Order: sequence, then structure tokens, then C-alpha cells
Amino acid sequence: MPIADDLIDASPDARLPRFFCALPLVAGSEMALPPGATRHVQVLRLQPGSMLVLFDGHGGEHRALVERMGRGEVVVRVGARAPIEREAPRAVHLAIGMPANERMDWLVEKATELGVQSIQPLATQRAVLRLSGERAERRALHWQAVAIAACEQCGRNRVPSIHSPRGLAEWLKLEHADAPARAAANRWLLSLDALARPLATAAAGSAVAPTWVLSGPEGGLDAVEEASAGEHGFALASLGARTLRAETAALAALVVLTQSAAP
Repeated sequence: MPIADDLIDASPDARLPRFFCALPLVAGSEMALPPGATRHVQVLRLQPGSMLVLFDGHGGEHRALVERMGRGEVVVRVGARAPIEREAPRAVHLAIGMPANERMDWLVEKATELGVQSIQPLATQRAVLRLSGERAERRALHWQAVAIAACEQCGRNRVPSIHSPRGLAEWLKLEHADAPARAAANRWLLSLDALARPLATAAAGSAVAPTWVLSGPEGGLDAVEEASAGEHGFALASLGARTLRAETAALAALVVLTQSAAP
């Protein structure tokens, strides 16, 4: 049965449940939701006629109407795309020495809510958590799923990239070897050094350009690692006199950088 255009409109509604869908979203089409979204619809006890929001992670969102449901299937009618963006005005990329236990999950979730563009987990000399090979790939997929769930909750329509863990030296060499050529990009190394410039001051006077924040693990970066970061264009930045936990420092920096770029 055709669906009236005014029934599946494009106006935002924060009360509607939101689901990530990596499949093509075509206005007016009928589609079966992927398994993850199907399970969530069933857990929420939605019924035919219920409205929801779908997004593919690349910007914009679609309202959709549940048309029919089976034991393992949910079929929806996709509405028009709404070009809604809820991104931070400054693209902030976070590279962090991986904190232990569940703190990395918490960091990924909260950083996603705060608007991070990407997260690069790093293996450093003082890091407690060490991952490699297949185990590292599994954790990266898990963290990506955490970021997707956070986007569903907070309203973001663009999913940040959670990269596979890499060694700090490798990451600096591959991603930041051309420091002079990329001088327009801001790069900050969080530090308690007395010479570190307050991040809020530095960010307020810098262009709203893509920004990288490098933060150490629980024990911080060692002297060799800090020197190497400096050679690759990272300037020392401070969040104050207090020593923050690894995950707290990264999130505090993210707040400073996104707020300082707010219009």
C-alpha cells in the first residue's frame, strides 16, 4: 500500500529511535533492515506503523515506516533524506595510547558523543594494553560498533573512524612525516611540561583546520616518544596543572577544541 508523503516526512524528531544502516537508503523504497537494526527494533517492541530514523554514517538521515515484521525480519518504507548535520565545527582527530580494561570503550563512546572525527589507538612504551594481529582487528571492529551505537544515541549522522591499533613510531612516520607540507593542520601533544602552551589559548588563536591531538596512556609518553612527536610537528599543549587520567585528558582536549571553534 503506498505511503503518503506527509506520513514519512524529513523533519527531525529526537523522540524517534535511530538506527545505523550500512545499506543504500533510497527514498520511497522498501527494504529489509540489516540484522543489528532488526534486533534493536524487536527489543524496542516496535510494531508495523511505527516510525524510526535511519542513517548510513555518511551524513543526513531518513525517516522510515515499519511496514511488516517477521521473526527475523523487519521491512520498512524509506522516506526522503533530510540533510541534517550535527558535526563539530572543527574536525578533531584523536590519537591515544590505549588505556586498559573498559576505559577505551568508554573513551570511544564519549569522544563520539563529543564530535571526534577519528580515533587512532596507539601502542606506546608505557601502555598497559597491547594488541596486535587478529586480536587488534577484533578490538577495532568492537570499538567501531561502540562508535556506531553512540551515534545512534546522540544524533550524529556521520560515524567517526576507529582505526586499528598501531605503534606510535609507525603512525608518526606514515601519517605525519610531511610536517612542513601540512603546516596548516594543528597538532597538539598533551603534556604537563612547564613549557606547554594552554590548549584553550592555542586553539583560540588557530585556524579552524583539521586538528590532531596526541595523548599518552596511563603512564604518559616517555621522553623519546615526546621528542619524536615534536619532530613530526606536534607542539606541547597543557590542560592545566592537574594530572588527568588518560581518557579524561583526551576528552577534555576534545571539548576545548570543539568549543573554541564554535561559531
